[in-house]
Amino acid sequence: MSKLAERSTQELRILRTQARSDYDALQARGLKLDMTRGKPSPEQLDLSLGMLSLPGNGDYITEKGEDARNYGGGPQGLPEARGLLADALGAPVEQILVGNNSSLALMHDCIAFALLKGVPGGRAPWSEERPISFLCPVPGYDRHFAICEEYDIRMIPVPLTGEGPDMQAVERLVAEPHVKGIWCVPQYSNPTGETYSDETVRRLGSMRTAAPDFRLFWDNAYAVHHLSEKHDKVANIFDACIAAGHPDRVFAFASTSKVTFGGAGLGFFAASPTNMRWLIDRMSRRSIGPDKLNQLRHVRFLRDAAGLRALMDRHRALLAPKFAAVDEALGERLQDTGVARWTRPRGGYFVTLDLQVGSARRAVELAKGIGLALTPAGATHPLGRDPDDRTLRIAPTYSALAAVRLAAQGIGLCVFLAAVEALLAKREPEAPRPEEKSPTRSAKAVAKAV
Repeated sequence: MSKLAERSTQELRILRTQARSDYDALQARGLKLDMTRGKPSPEQLDLSLGMLSLPGNGDYITEKGEDARNYGGGPQGLPEARGLLADALGAPVEQILVGNNSSLALMHDCIAFALLKGVPGGRAPWSEERPISFLCPVPGYDRHFAICEEYDIRMIPVPLTGEGPDMQAVERLVAEPHVKGIWCVPQYSNPTGETYSDETVRRLGSMRTAAPDFRLFWDNAYAVHHLSEKHDKVANIFDACIAAGHPDRVFAFASTSKVTFGGAGLGFFAASPTNMRWLIDRMSRRSIGPDKLNQLRHVRFLRDAAGLRALMDRHRALLAPKFAAVDEALGERLQDTGVARWTRPRGGYFVTLDLQVGSARRAVELAKGIGLALTPAGATHPLGRDPDDRTLRIAPTYSALAAVRLAAQGIGLCVFLAAVEALLAKREPEAPRPEEKSPTRSAKAVAKAV
C-alpha cells in the first residue's frame, strides 16, 4: 500500500470526496465528545469510594499518637503518608513533604519562592537576576509552561528524543547563567509517554551548569500509572546528583490526584535536606500545616506501597483497553498513509499524535465541526506555539470505552481529511496529469489502496 503523498491528484480528489462524506455522516450524529484533558474517569474514581467513609468516626490518631484533627504534626505531613510514594519519588521519608491535593501548587510555590527569596546555593533571588530562563522539553505539559508564562520566565524549547530531552542541547544551554532550571516528566512523560533513559538521568545529574542554583523540576506524576504488566522504572535522580556532587539540584514532585480523587488527593515534594529546610521555612509563613485527616484517610485506604500497586492494577484494567482502542482506530484510518504517527505508551495518560507539518490546527478545527473537543494545537509547546503546527495531545482516559473508540475514529478521519486538503492545496493550481483525466478506479477502491 502506498503513502498518501504518492497518490495522483485525481485519486486525492476522490479520497477527499469520500472522507467528506464520512465527515458529514459523523456531523449529522450530533456528537459531543471531549478528549481535551487527562482526567480519571468516573469508574476510576469509584475505585476509591471506600475513602469517603475513612478514617472513620473516632479514628483520628496518627502513628505518633497525635490528633489529626488539630494543629501540629509538623509541616512535612504524616510520616506514614509520606511513605506511600517514597519508592516512586526515590527519596527517604525524611526528605519528603506531603501537602494538600495539588503537586502543581507545590511547583508554583517553589517558583514563586525562588523568585522572591532565591534558593540554596544562589547569589540572590531569581527576580533580581532578570532575565531568567527555563528549559522546556517539547512536546510538554502546558501547565508547566503556564507557570513560567505567569512570572515572565523565558522558555527555551528542547526536543524530546524518546529517551528524554536532547542532552546535547541541554548541556549546551545550561552553560548560560540565565538558565535556572528545566521541567522534567521523567516517567511516561506528558504527553509522549517516554521514560528517561539511565544515561539521560546520569547526564542531568552530572552536567555542569553556569547557574550555581540551577534546579531540575522533576515532576514524576505518572510513576505508578502503568498500562501494561511490564513497568518502566526511571533511574534515581537523587543518586545521580549526589554521585556528581550536586545534592541540591533536584526538586521532585508527585501526587495521588490520578490515584484516588483529583480534587482531594495528596501532593508530594521530595528534596535534599537543605532544600527541604528551605521550603519548610518559606511555607511556614503561610500555613500551620496540611490537611492531616485527608492524609490519614489515604493511609487507611492505601495502607502501604503494596496496597497502592493493587489499586493501580485496577486502574490499568480500566485504562489499557481505551489506549488500545485509540491505537486500533487510528491505525484503521491512518496506517501506511504517511500522514501521521502516534505513540503507544506503556504508561501515563496521553497519546501523542504527530501530523504533517502545518495541519494540526486544521485537524482540531475539523474535529470541532463534528462535536469532538481536542486539546488546542500548540498546547504542547511554550506559549501555545508549535512552530511546525503538527503535534496533538490525545487524552483517552475520561470517556467511556465506546466513546473513546468513536472519538479516535473521528480524530483519524479529521487528520486524514486535513492531510488530503493540504496535499491538494499544493497541487490544485497544477494541470492534472494525463492519467488523471479518466480515473478507472472507484472511490472505494482508491480508499482501500491507501
